[in-house]
Amino acid sequence: MLKMIKIAGLNVAETLAEFVDKELTPGTGIETDAFWTSLARIVHDLEPKNRELLTERNRLQEQLDQWHRENHGFSASPKVYAAFLYKIGYLVPEPDDFYITVREADREIACVAGPQLVVPVDNERYALNAANARWGSLFDALYGTDALSDRNGLEKTDIYNPARGARVIEKSLSFLDDTFPLEQGSHADVHRYGLKRKNGVYSLVAELETMKCIGLKHVEKFAGFMAEGDGLSCILLCNNGLYVELQIDRSHPVGRSQKAGIKDILLESAITTIQDCEDSVAAVDALDKVAIYRNWLGLMKGTLEASFTKSGKLHNRKLKPDRTYTSPDGKPLTLAGRSLMLVRNVGMHMMTDAVTTADGESIPEAFLDAMITSCASIHDIKGLGRFKNSRTGSIYIVKPKLHGPEEVTAAVELFSRVETALGLSPNTIKMGIMDEERRTTLNLKECIRRAKDRVIFINTGFLDRTGDEIHTIMEAGPVLPKTEMKQAPWMTAYENWNIDTGLRSGFRGKAQIGKGMWAKPDAMKEMLIEKINHPESGANTAWVPSPTAATLHALHYHKIDVAKRQEAIEKREKAVMDDLLILPLADPRTITSDVVEREVRNNAQSILGYVVRWIDQGVGCSKVPDINDVGLMEDRATLRISSQHTANWLQHKLISEDRVIAILKEMAVVVDRQNAKDPNYQAMAPDFDTNIAFSTALDLIFKGRQSPNGYTEWTLSEKRRKVKSRR
Repeated sequence: MLKMIKIAGLNVAETLAEFVDKELTPGTGIETDAFWTSLARIVHDLEPKNRELLTERNRLQEQLDQWHRENHGFSASPKVYAAFLYKIGYLVPEPDDFYITVREADREIACVAGPQLVVPVDNERYALNAANARWGSLFDALYGTDALSDRNGLEKTDIYNPARGARVIEKSLSFLDDTFPLEQGSHADVHRYGLKRKNGVYSLVAELETMKCIGLKHVEKFAGFMAEGDGLSCILLCNNGLYVELQIDRSHPVGRSQKAGIKDILLESAITTIQDCEDSVAAVDALDKVAIYRNWLGLMKGTLEASFTKSGKLHNRKLKPDRTYTSPDGKPLTLAGRSLMLVRNVGMHMMTDAVTTADGESIPEAFLDAMITSCASIHDIKGLGRFKNSRTGSIYIVKPKLHGPEEVTAAVELFSRVETALGLSPNTIKMGIMDEERRTTLNLKECIRRAKDRVIFINTGFLDRTGDEIHTIMEAGPVLPKTEMKQAPWMTAYENWNIDTGLRSGFRGKAQIGKGMWAKPDAMKEMLIEKINHPESGANTAWVPSPTAATLHALHYHKIDVAKRQEAIEKREKAVMDDLLILPLADPRTITSDVVEREVRNNAQSILGYVVRWIDQGVGCSKVPDINDVGLMEDRATLRISSQHTANWLQHKLISEDRVIAILKEMAVVVDRQNAKDPNYQAMAPDFDTNIAFSTALDLIFKGRQSPNGYTEWTLSEKRRKVKSRR
């Protein structure tokens, strides 16, 4: 039991109080007592509304359940369904047209399209890797992944394979030809790169082996250089707002083998990174929260470091510095060396006993997150850290799990109160709205309008959005298998509706419209084929699972000018509400027993593979092998959809409870085998009755129908606390 101390009428965990007093507030101009007094006032004033909104969620769900029970598997028109949703207040009237008025958003948010990483901020190494993923080696990304074939002598071997290296260079030079073409010929024909100066302005010159000198076809794409001795050490190019750096070094092993001495090509990769305090972390008490807050503070101050051993060598990781070049006009040009960082706070439904009221009631965790992550960001805004995150003096907080306009309004009010408490100018805190709950999707335009002075981000997320869809229509009938869900009419409408609504609200050139995660971190060849759909759809960012994936996904944003795509998409017919209201229900007569078995086995394996690490090791996001041993990135969103899907099929008797339990036991043996090489892993089989991780999986499925909105957080936290209490 953590020791609590009384401050400003609140009970605060001593470890949290010491962090705020000794680490967080010094240098910010915020007195510790004033910090806690402000939080106490926020709790007093805003907690009743928070509680009321959560009660409203339950009221609406009860009415939806009743409707769906009375119209089981109904075929009523979407307009009839919409009329009911308006009647109960689930839908609100769409507002008149408007444009967002957000100001002072950084260029990475407002006008540059590129990949976005999401990373658990409780892991120092991952947090630093993501922040440093602003620049990535194209050579390494191609050489080290399946993006390049490993057949016919191109295998990845323990030592450098020159044949594979040559193919990497060939592919990379082809990218240069496509993106930065020369006036004639190919970059593969260049013998030496140099500069020409005319009227005080530098331009790039490529010398061919024939001694002929040519320039870039698009001279404006030459952005700068670094010189060393008599030659160039770096050439900076720019396309669609993204920078590319050609590194020249003929003494380097790779540079010696390349005609023009190119040793590597760096791509501006993860333009933005969401440092996550929510779905990808396992934080259940004050100690966990302080660890998260300390890492975010370290990122804002530029002091965060991580030491680890790899291949028998000790490594120390820290934030990378900015990069400085000479621009074509001869002046210094400095580019960020790190991703622009956003922070995702928890949803308003979570409570924390790291701080309680005088009566011992836990406070909304989102209140604490907002105060502490914003206060930590003051170190960045005031220039107290080693580096700058936001060059416009903004704080970027992503808000998850919002259900409709009233909850967006509550988040706006919370941010306004935090700004007042911390002495920040109005709208310093910018808001990212996660479009991952059904009521937010259907009312998206009004949600955006409520935050129009702050909103800098909307995105779609198949997993959470589908989890909420399943829970919302739980009583309507059995839902489609998950693979078919992606092709259902409502899903296409959802993806288009999000982009259409964002663009018609003035997001182009001001804010991000994002798409969801590529879940297969080892399948880069497949990603290069599939994920170009995201910029083609008009999204100016999309989530990737690793820095390497960010570098490869960046190639898509060079191929697609997203700003032009958005301009064209603005002119198309908007997605319609009726399509969003087509329920993804299956005809139970068409679902065979084989389909049911396969689907439930996949769900069970996914649930157990994720839960066992969350409960026993406190790992909130990791690469979890699926039933076919393919590694997939998993977080609470994947857990939500898998558990809700199985709960739905149980509800409608497509499978029995006994059979689900039997499948879980079978899959536990599979998961145990998949984790056998992990020295910290604790097997679930055969002691199922006493294993906490296994019991967690049971509760998530068999109590999933009763869990508000199908959220898994409460069950996970309760069970994780139980494990921690035994140690």
